[in-house]
Amino acid sequence: MPSPAPPIFILVLAGASAAAAAPDTIKPGYWESVNKVIYPLPKTSIDRRCITPKDVAKFLMGPSNHIYACSYPTQSAGHGEVSFAGVCVDKKGHKVKISGHGAYTETSLQMTADVTFSLAGIPISAEATTDAHRIGDVCPDPATK
Repeated sequence: MPSPAPPIFILVLAGASAAAAAPDTIKPGYWESVNKVIYPLPKTSIDRRCITPKDVAKFLMGPSNHIYACSYPTQSAGHGEVSFAGVCVDKKGHKVKISGHGAYTETSLQMTADVTFSLAGIPISAEATTDAHRIGDVCPDPATK
């Protein structure tokens, strides 16, 4: 039985890092992302996560989450713009092609992604967005969640 349509990565576009005058990356810290699947089945989710200095590049270079292992052979980030293209695979081997682009500052990230997957052998296209912003310098203590 084919898997249901992927949750379009709960596009935790998932990320950000520290920057200079022209933002070369986003600042680490506590970030909130509003992820929306626009088409075919509208859905919105909100994700809050700690972006450490080592997570910044991963966050900028394409969506990822705990459901999919993603590879982005095409990646570009710099001077406030980001683009990516690649494939994500879930634990059952289902593949999802994804490409996107966006803009960022030290404290914000907006991306649009086009996603293609197969459901019962039928190719399905989807569109999703992520609007993320830094909500704090310090991440909450995981024990208090």
